[in-house]
Amino acid sequence: MATLPNPLPTLAADPSGRALGLELPAGTLLDTTDEGPWHEPLLWCAQDRAVPGGWTALEPTRRVGLLPVVLDVGDGHGGPDGWELMPGEVSYPGDHDAEEVLAEYWEECAAEGDTWPGPAAPATQDPAPDADPDMAPDPDAVAAAVADSLLEAGGPLKDPRLALVPARRSADIPTAIGWTGPAHHEGDTARISAVLRSWEDRFGIRVVALGFDHLLLSVAAPPTTLAEAEAVAAEHFAFCPDNIRQSADPTLRSYAERQVRDQPTWPFWWD
Repeated sequence: MATLPNPLPTLAADPSGRALGLELPAGTLLDTTDEGPWHEPLLWCAQDRAVPGGWTALEPTRRVGLLPVVLDVGDGHGGPDGWELMPGEVSYPGDHDAEEVLAEYWEECAAEGDTWPGPAAPATQDPAPDADPDMAPDPDAVAAAVADSLLEAGGPLKDPRLALVPARRSADIPTAIGWTGPAHHEGDTARISAVLRSWEDRFGIRVVALGFDHLLLSVAAPPTTLAEAEAVAAEHFAFCPDNIRQSADPTLRSYAERQVRDQPTWPFWWD
């Protein structure tokens, strides 16, 4: 996968990050993959449990090519050193067309006779009459707020740790580390990242949290109408069928109402 130069090796000699103009808490570099050590570190992971404000404190790392993400190391699968990372088995997200990927997923998962409805349009936002049109929600600010909510005491993540990944854009984080969470649905995580790139462009998503087999996105511009949400729900079904199939009411309309419309987070998990 084509990437920017990886700044993580610099942290091997200077864990504080001062050589990169950073001030990092105690942490470790990880190069463990399913096939042995990778040729350079895949990520940096903080030593201590993450707390609100930690994501924002790592924001300066963006200027050196490191993007923050929260890793859930307490979901029964341990830390990322036990996640069967396979960076050598992924392609490049830019080589895949998101619409074609989703259409292929749909054909594999939908009932016979259900035709792919096509991609959803970007959400129609309806700002207040006196709102400044230049003050649309900033996706990175929304991601920081979502991260803080996840990291509050009693939050949904069992043992969250802040991590830094060398990636061009947030959508590429799973591919950059060779994440295999959706292995039973997709073997090349770059195709997952291609869809995430499209959602970045249309809905302002950011990859906020990763676990062994689950992913959580922040959403700066979610659909605001039921029709828009149902169109996105179809994409979610293609992307992660278990989200809908294993819910209490496995219909796209119900899922759109509960999990898509006006929702600042989109969680996914693969069985």
